[in-house]
Amino acid sequence: MIVEKIELKNGSALGLNFQMHEAPLIVIKADRGFVMCGYLDMETASSLGDVAVKVKGVRTFEDALKAPVVGATQEAINLGIKVGMTGKEALEIMF
Repeated sequence: MIVEKIELKNGSALGLNFQMHEAPLIVIKADRGFVMCGYLDMETASSLGDVAVKVKGVRTFEDALKAPVVGATQEAINLGIKVGMTGKEALEIMF
């Protein structure tokens, strides 16, 4: 498992990278929400009221920051996050 502090313009995020059998499970958490990889479930994040976005095809924190958002909970959309922006842009809004 890799845990890393990720410095962004609006604050420090916490990155978690769990190496699974075929691909890593990646989550980067900001103050008000998080970016998650394709391993995790958007429906669950939505039902819990989380501010969450999904990126796919990522293997590193840098990949997750550069990848386009492919899904967002309503709570994330309410903050101004949009599908298509990068994971980094979404995280900046989550501070």
